[in-house]
Amino acid sequence: MLDIENTIGFLLAKVHQRGFSLFKEELDPYNITPPQFSLLAFLWQRDGLSQAELSDKSQIDRTTMGGLIDRLAKEGLVQRLPHPEDRRAHRICLTARGKSLEKELCAIAVTVLDRFTSPLTTEECDTLRALLIKMRR
Repeated sequence: MLDIENTIGFLLAKVHQRGFSLFKEELDPYNITPPQFSLLAFLWQRDGLSQAELSDKSQIDRTTMGGLIDRLAKEGLVQRLPHPEDRRAHRICLTARGKSLEKELCAIAVTVLDRFTSPLTTEECDTLRALLIKMRR
């Protein structure tokens, strides 16, 4: 008989749900979801990426990415600007408000990650990260 509660897939799903919930709780006052935070984080690294580039980097399909961008634009955090090399594409650029939240939201992300991984040692976190990267490919 399959011990579903101890399968890797089930455990990964439950751990993801817990992490998502912890992070969402901290982001709620900013009216931002964890996936929206990820999009902002990519733009804090390199502003002006296209929707396709953001989709590739985040491994989120383009339709879902369009919705995330729409909601962030509605919140005044990003704007779509014409792409200089492709008339069909737009660059997704941070607004001043979107840029101003970087330090505060990244500090929240670090705090949540520390809380989330508190049962693990530094070495265990490093091992887990390496294993997850290996499995993602």
